[in-house]
This record gives sequence, structure tokens and C-alpha cells, in this order.
Amino acid sequence: MGCSNCGTASHGKPSGCKSNGGCSTGGCNRLNVHDWLANLPFSDPESGCRIVEVSFNNGSRKDFYRNNTTHLFEKGDMVSVEGVSGFDVGMVTLTGETVRLQLKKKGVEENNPEIKKVLRRAGDRDLEMLKQNKERERAALVRARAIARTLKLDLKMSEVEIQADGRKATFYYIADDRVDFRELIKLYAGEFRVKVEMKQIGARQEAAKVGGVGSCGRELCCSTWLSDFKSVNTTAARYQNLSINQTKLSGQCGRLKCCLNYELDTYLDALQGFPDNAETLQVAKGNALLIKKDIFKNLMWYVLPDSSKQFPLTIERVKKIKQLNAQRIIPDGLEPVEVNTGKPKEEDHGFVDLVGQISLKSLDKNDRKKKHHPHPQQRDNRRPPQRRGPGPGPGPVKKS
Repeated sequence: MGCSNCGTASHGKPSGCKSNGGCSTGGCNRLNVHDWLANLPFSDPESGCRIVEVSFNNGSRKDFYRNNTTHLFEKGDMVSVEGVSGFDVGMVTLTGETVRLQLKKKGVEENNPEIKKVLRRAGDRDLEMLKQNKERERAALVRARAIARTLKLDLKMSEVEIQADGRKATFYYIADDRVDFRELIKLYAGEFRVKVEMKQIGARQEAAKVGGVGSCGRELCCSTWLSDFKSVNTTAARYQNLSINQTKLSGQCGRLKCCLNYELDTYLDALQGFPDNAETLQVAKGNALLIKKDIFKNLMWYVLPDSSKQFPLTIERVKKIKQLNAQRIIPDGLEPVEVNTGKPKEEDHGFVDLVGQISLKSLDKNDRKKKHHPHPQQRDNRRPPQRRGPGPGPGPVKKS
């Protein structure tokens, strides 16, 4: 699976990722699945799974195909499969017993007669046709957007995928509401001379197709391994004590980041030990208000009225104060605990802070003294020259 983009063109292996030709960074094929059963021998090869997983358009679309040929395909082989009124060319991404696990995961029966077939191993002519039609996709996307703009349709054309034989084109678009694109399909069919299929996708699916790098510094989860998109709301951020900042919580798709759901269950389990209805505690100095919770240190931070200082309390202390308040007993204080931040204490080197000890008035006095009493050398320089009479100066003195 040589790829000039990630450096697998030489000897079929990436130079940096050491994945032995199966580049899993997303550059060669997105949404890869690791075949962890590839090197295990099986006693009955005839009972092996005859279905392979084939990916198209660098892994943005995958499907299962039945291998009725005599060839045994491996991961990375290019094959020609049944398409719409023709054939399509894709890459084998999964074979063997792991395919059965994927079929079970996606609810597809292995003996389903509707599964399409693998026609043959892709030849030079098939690969040449695939390359030519892929080169048409960018120009087709620009033209498709222009046609949709002339019809004043409220949609965004995201991607155009043309079948390997050039007989079918799939147009992926994004729209908030339902769009009547019957007239648009007629114009596309007449313009591109292909069978047109329209598919609506969301903003997250568009980000998965475009790809990119997230704020964490890694490739987007949706373009590498994430295939099921679950709903994300701001409640997940509140449970994790994150500031509700739409700019920081949004991904490249403009929606809330999918990673907000990754640690949500851990936070929910940790929050079960915290008391409920503990936003206000009554003490002698007034009502203490809850400002934040340190979930993993089991601390609750309160602030007293007319004070900006924050007081960390343990869960046991908060429950005790709540119990006293329920008995109409007001404790004297919060009794906060000392929190170790882990920062080293600053050492006292014996230096004296002289900032503010120098008076500006003394500097002004020194400036005035310099103006009224200049330096002697400066006074000599400012003395006017002596006046001399006309004619040459006096001659040499004669000795008597």
C-alpha cells in the first residue's frame, strides 16, 4: 500500500510510524481496524470467512463484499467490486475472522444474499480509470456548487465521489432543513452525464471527510477511528467543571467536541459521593456560597460574603455543617483544610526590596543643584574669551 504522502512508497513501509506498511495515522486509510487475528493459524481454512471489508475514497466509506473468487486477498490489495450499473475499485482493509466480528457489530448477516460480490483483483486498466475519475472530482465539486447557487438552494455541497467506471456520482451535502433537489438532480445528470445520488450528512461527518488536527495536537477522532457520533450537550461540560466557553468547547465542525463524553462516566461516578443541595452553608460569619468542586481531591470550595478568599472544605465537613444547619445550629467557622499545590516554596535569600524607598523629590533636588552649581570644568568652558587689542600680540620679552 505504497503512499507517497506518508512515506510508504519505499519498500512499502513507513519510515517513521513502524507499522509495517499498515499506516494507521489516517494518511493512507482512515478508520482502520487492526486485524489482531491475522497471524493466528486456523485448523480448517475452508470454514474461514469469505467476506472482506473494502474501503473507498481513503477510508471515508466502507462496505462488505463476498469473495467468490479463487483468490485470497490480503489487507492493502486493490480489488474491483460490484457497483451501480458497473464496477468500483477499493482497497481491502479487513479479512478473516475479524470480519465476522465487524458483521456482528454492525448487525449484518453473513449469509445475506444482498451482499455484493468481489469481481476480480484490480488491474492496470481499472486503476487507470479510477485515477482519471478521481481527478474529475474537484472540478465537479466546484461546478456542483455553482449550479446549486444558481437555484438558490439552502445547502452546502461538501464532497463529490465518482465511481471508478465513471457511471455514477454521489453528492454529499449539508442542509439544516429539508431541500427539494429534484430540479438539481436533473441539472447534475445533464451536466456530468452520470447517475446522480444525493446523500445528506451532518457537520461532524463533513469534518470526518475533510480531516485535520484537533486542539489536543492529534488527528481528529472522527477521521481516524470514531464512527458512531453521539449527541453532546453542555451538561457534560458542567459535570466536569469546565467553563462554558463555546469557542473552547467547539471542534472544527462547529459542534461541541465529541471528547467531552469520553470521561463523563468517570466524573459521574466520582460525583456520587458529593452531597446534594450544598450550594449554601450557614456559619457565624454569614452564608458561604459554593463556587466549585474539586472532584478528584474530594474538596468543595466556598466563599464568604464580603470576602474574596476561597475556603476548601472536605466532603465530611460539608455534610457535618449541613446536619448542624438542619438542627438550626450555626457553627462558628468553616474549618477549611490546607491544600498542597505541589509548588516549591520560595527560598528567602535575604534580599531587601528597595522598590519605593527612593524618593523622587531627592532626585529633583539633585537636578536643581546641578543646574545652579555646574561642574567647575563646565564653568571654565562657559567663560567668555579675553578681549585683545588690535594688531599682533606682544613680542618676546628682552632680557636686560
